[in-house]
Amino acid sequence: MNFQSTRHTDEPQGRATFGMAKLRSRRTGLPFIVFISRRDGARHDVRGKVSPNPKVRNPQMGSHALRPYRFVDGCRLNPGEERAPEAWVGKNLDVLVRYWNGDIEYTEDALGLLEAI
Repeated sequence: MNFQSTRHTDEPQGRATFGMAKLRSRRTGLPFIVFISRRDGARHDVRGKVSPNPKVRNPQMGSHALRPYRFVDGCRLNPGEERAPEAWVGKNLDVLVRYWNGDIEYTEDALGLLEAI
């Protein structure tokens, strides 16, 4: 079989795609939803997204670079909230990078390696 990518490079930065894994608070220990994904042709380094709501709305999603951890665009967390995902990323950076790069093939394997804070 020959599959073609349906990714459009002109999609808005904050849009969730089917390739993103949605992590609930129970898995991360964070008070909001975290999204992780693979590189999927992105030209930037590894990123993650956060949303206060599991029913994602683009204006409520913020994008964060992970190396080094910093806000990129979208909905910004307040300074007190910003430290929590940074700590979670620090604890799980190796897994997140390996998943982003495709070194961890299955999402369920990545989920099994992630640790809550």
